[in-house]
Amino acid sequence: MSTTDERTDKRADRATDRGGLWKVVAQREITTQLRSKSFLISGAVLVLGLVVMVVVLTLTSGRETTYDVAVVDATGTSAAEAGTAIADRIDDGTKLKAKQYDDAAAAEKAVRDGDVDAALLPAADGDGYEVVGDDDVDPTLSSALSSAVSAVVTGANADAQNVDLEALARGSQVQERLLDADADDRGLRQVASFVFVLLFYITALGFGMQIAATVTQEKESRVVEILAAALPIRMLLWGKVIGTSVLAIGQTVVLAAVGAIALVLTGNGDALSILGPAILWYVLFFVIGFVALASFWSVAGSLAGRQQDLQATTAPLQLVLFAPYIVAVTAGEGVKTVVSMLPIVSTMMMPSRLAEGDVPLWQLAVAITTTLVASILLVRLAARVYERTLLQTGRRITFGEAFRARSAD
Repeated sequence: MSTTDERTDKRADRATDRGGLWKVVAQREITTQLRSKSFLISGAVLVLGLVVMVVVLTLTSGRETTYDVAVVDATGTSAAEAGTAIADRIDDGTKLKAKQYDDAAAAEKAVRDGDVDAALLPAADGDGYEVVGDDDVDPTLSSALSSAVSAVVTGANADAQNVDLEALARGSQVQERLLDADADDRGLRQVASFVFVLLFYITALGFGMQIAATVTQEKESRVVEILAAALPIRMLLWGKVIGTSVLAIGQTVVLAAVGAIALVLTGNGDALSILGPAILWYVLFFVIGFVALASFWSVAGSLAGRQQDLQATTAPLQLVLFAPYIVAVTAGEGVKTVVSMLPIVSTMMMPSRLAEGDVPLWQLAVAITTTLVASILLVRLAARVYERTLLQTGRRITFGEAFRARSAD
């Protein structure tokens, strides 16, 4: 009786050991890639590119523009100083700087020589002022100087006539109220939306081609036949999918963290408060969608007879990734809304929409549910196809053949 129990225990132990063999395959995938110079270099390039993008966007969006204005009297100086506030309201980050000259001729010479952007001079007929430029005057500069001169001269005239200008102007102020309070963030959100789509496309394509190439390489070199004799083919698939997914998800988390840190270090902490939730959703959707995609990238590798066949066997998956990328860049809001709730595609589109603004919770729930269900079904389907095609060597197998063979079984 004890002998029977021992045999049963041994069989159970062997089954348990075999069931955990996918961990060995996953660890092999992870350690092999982490030792690969190409993997480390490509990851470093992505991180560096993301940091450079944040820095460039910071410099271009927050760059100050200063216009030098030649003046010859106190009124011109006061107007140039007052014009800074007006110019900043017209174009954020725009400033005016007064440069004093002895007379109008010297100021005009400075304009011709390019030492200043414009000159603010008393009009030749003695009535008011004129803005003098070389071949043109920037509209923001001209408008700011005109408004500033009007305010400064009106104030001086009011004082001369002993007029209470404040009382005279009471009730004439015009305030601004925005119906879309987030409009100032729209540019930032659109850039983030594009970055999310681009990063997902690059990461999924890069890791996908890598997993397909390794499967084909092992199949072409007949190594897979040795592996298949030692453990179930499905365990090979799980190990490859999980190992590659860990690397891809890890890289995604690193990129998200680097992006957040770069925003803080460049003084864009307010941008992080706007985009933080979208970044977290991006990581979540990537985790959900990539596992399903990785299983089919493995199938694409198993269908190829040699490395040269990969372009053909991976083409459908490249199209699955490229189509939502085009939609995200070119489609209207209605199309994006519908597509963002479709399974798998939502992993790219929904984070993009979340970066652009609020998304109803029911749409998020639909996207997550459909993608989870589709991922489970696709992984199961991919496992069966993988088992039936991995050991078929010597030629390329089409998707049609693979699915017909599965149906026949």
